[in-house]
Amino acid sequence: MVSIVIPKASGPVFSEDERINLYYLNELYADIARCVSFQLNKNHQIDIPITSGVWGGTYLIADDEGKSKRRIWRMYFIANLPQNSLLDKRENMEHLVGYYYTSIINAFRPYGLELDLNMWGGRLPYSNKVRPSLTMHMVDSSQKINWLRGFFIWNRASWEESIIYDTIRNVKEFREKFNIKKNPIMKRDPKDIKYLLQDVIITYRTLENAFSSDFLEYAQPIINEIVGHFLVGLFDPKLIRESFFKVRENKLILGFEETLQGYYLKEGLNVRGIEDWPIEKINYVPEGLREKLVPPIKNIFASFKSSLDRKNSLT
Repeated sequence: MVSIVIPKASGPVFSEDERINLYYLNELYADIARCVSFQLNKNHQIDIPITSGVWGGTYLIADDEGKSKRRIWRMYFIANLPQNSLLDKRENMEHLVGYYYTSIINAFRPYGLELDLNMWGGRLPYSNKVRPSLTMHMVDSSQKINWLRGFFIWNRASWEESIIYDTIRNVKEFREKFNIKKNPIMKRDPKDIKYLLQDVIITYRTLENAFSSDFLEYAQPIINEIVGHFLVGLFDPKLIRESFFKVRENKLILGFEETLQGYYLKEGLNVRGIEDWPIEKINYVPEGLREKLVPPIKNIFASFKSSLDRKNSLT
């Protein structure tokens, strides 16, 4: 008889007002990965270490306890898998997928979500051509969220490192999405532009400690203004488009790219051609960049934990 393993966080992921606690959500994603590894080992004698956590940086727009400031409708995670492992066999990869989506279903069902697998195996844009990152898409019939989507990256790394590495791919997507000749602004759904602006804010916050003082002085007021719009509720299509053009005309995306390029070119890696990097460089973060960007991410979650510990000690 196969026992059901239910992943858990140390506290509630959803609050009564349907907001999400990003500290507990990050814990839950990590425990889902742990449960999947446990089941692969126990049932198939396959030892696969997996690191995982929140993708998308929503923890950067949260209160002191990690609670999201606005309701989150699209949930994402990132999971890092080892190369040259037993997962290279199709049968074993199918086991991993099966355990993954059932673990996700079991993890979120206590919060009223009714998730089901909608798609598996899509290729993440601008990921490595030889070992492309794969996507998992789950939909929620309870309509508490729109979807839950996962990205599976082929190389061992800490969760923090994989988040930093993925900013390179994000920047490549930004270059395409801010191209108004290819995709005229008036033909786009304002809601999609809004999510794009949110990703720009998150990428800025993730890379912030690596930016030059000149770029910070130039870009920070623009980012702060757009963040302000989000916090009061960004719903006006005209204001959404104005914010889009403010990012585009001030060339913030170029600033992101030049910052990353400055670190990676020293290693002989061109961020504009990330798809062609050697597979051993998937999830690679140069030491100088890691020293600047990993501690701030860790500090955010340490601060969340301290605030939650203080709150819980009073109840």
